[in-house]
Amino acid sequence: MKIAVVGATGLVGQMMLKVLEERAFPVSVLIPVASSHSVGKKVTFRGIEYPIVSMADGIAANPDIALFSAGGSVSKEWAPEFAKTGCTVIDNSSAWRMEEGVPLVVPEVNAHVLTENDKIIANPNCSTIQLVVALNPIHQKFGIKRIIVSTYQAVSGTGMKAVQQFYEEARGASDVAMVYPHQIYANCIPHCDVFLDNDYTREEMKLVYETRKIMGVADMPVTATAVRVPVIAGHSEAVNIELDSETQASEIKQILADAPGIKLYDDPAANQYPMPALADGRDVVWVGRIRKDESRERCWNLFVVADNLRKGAATNAVQIAEVLVERGILKAEKEGFLAESGQ
Repeated sequence: MKIAVVGATGLVGQMMLKVLEERAFPVSVLIPVASSHSVGKKVTFRGIEYPIVSMADGIAANPDIALFSAGGSVSKEWAPEFAKTGCTVIDNSSAWRMEEGVPLVVPEVNAHVLTENDKIIANPNCSTIQLVVALNPIHQKFGIKRIIVSTYQAVSGTGMKAVQQFYEEARGASDVAMVYPHQIYANCIPHCDVFLDNDYTREEMKLVYETRKIMGVADMPVTATAVRVPVIAGHSEAVNIELDSETQASEIKQILADAPGIKLYDDPAANQYPMPALADGRDVVWVGRIRKDESRERCWNLFVVADNLRKGAATNAVQIAEVLVERGILKAEKEGFLAESGQ
């Protein structure tokens, strides 16, 4: 299959290339696309160097799938142009997530919504992805009445320049290029994305609206606080949920242990609980610290961690593409693909 990676020089674009290679996705032709500043530079995929091309040249190459990670404004302008050629766009920006008729997909939760008519598919926000992977199995069994989530988000979620700010501050540089309004090294900033009229940030409201759309509960009560922390990779979330029915911790743990895409890691006596250092470079969502909220009936606390560049972005996008191929929505040498990917 012809695969375009739009935004191939960015953190997520680079991770998309890595994940495509690791998962043996059936790429016959790779088309790396980036801004005019990067055209002519090269990226490496499966040991071969590929020149970066412009948007127009990427469209002219007639890809089967375009994995987009180039920002919302770029996606709004160019995703429809790719789609017009019959290409299926899987977009990592926020541009299409809440658009009517555009599926917002986490394969472990709602892959069933995908159809052959979907030419633009939205990849959710990184924090939302790990949240719904962890909560949906519980919701399917017991019903969730309310979600309270506080996030602790890594600087790589903001991009390369934010990572550079962290490292410059860590080494004591005097002239730091500031991405955040405050230092991030040895600090926590309760401010992810821009503030809205309701004094929540856009990141916090993404967690509200996207969770509702993916889990299929339009009026699900969700409230969020998003905090940027001095960690390079791996988002963490402290989550409190209220259930419709009574249960036991052992039941919740068993459901999570059996659910796809989840690594149950919960043994406080052995100091075993999810941490960004464990999730770094892994595709699973780590869940632990599962305990009853003793202040309220049918309420539970849990801690959720995932690699924000992998499951929170690149891996989820590639998994969507895999679903499309496996179901025959997109044509490929299906048997060969399944054998190569070990599925």
